[in-house]
Order: sequence, then C-alpha cells, then structure tokens
Amino acid sequence: QVHVVESGGGLVQPGGSLRLSCVASGSFSRIYSMGWHRQAAGKQRELVATISSNAAINYADSVKGRFTITRDNAKNTAFLQMNSLKPEDSAVYYCNAAVLLHIGAGNYWGQGTQVTVSS
Repeated sequence: QVHVVESGGGLVQPGGSLRLSCVASGSFSRIYSMGWHRQAAGKQRELVATISSNAAINYADSVKGRFTITRDNAKNTAFLQMNSLKPEDSAVYYCNAAVLLHIGAGNYWGQGTQVTVSS
C-alpha cells in the first residue's frame, strides 16, 4: 500500500508565499515522478508542476517564474514553493506520486491541502 500526504496549505494575502510538502510512503521500489495539481471550486483539476527522478521539471504556464518544485529523493518528498501568490491560485492542491511497485507500477494521490489567497 502506498500513502501520499500533503501539508503546508493555508490562508495567505496576495503577493505572499507558501511552501507545500508531500511525502510518499509504503511498499514501492522507487518513485518515478512526483507532481502537484490543483482544483479550484467549480473547475477541473489542472497540472501545476511535476518533477521526475532525474530532476526533469515541468510547470504550467500560469505558475512559471512564481512556483518552484523540488524533490528530496532520499526522503521520498516533494516541495512546492509558491511565491507572488494571486487570488486565482486559490485551490485544493493535490500531490501525486508515480511509483514502481514490487509488481507493476501505480499512480497515487494525496487527500489535498487547501490554499486560499485573499486579503
């Protein structure tokens, strides 16, 4: 079984910063990639950023230059540093981990953490 847990969300004023953390644990051989997605009220879930095991990174255009994704492979942890936050960044942020299992592979999601950007 694989567990993915996010933390670090909260309420922040426009222009502020937050750092999200994501930890994957359980029975897997390695993590291929970790990523952050978000879903605002009434909207579809969208990609925010992903990072592979060899540190290849992909960002949504809407967050380029403001958000930074990093990863600690030894701790099976990914981080999302969010700067210059805007009200439109408000959403539930979900972390996912694509892992190699002992048999096959799987993609696992956390429960999400709420980010609210408001004055």
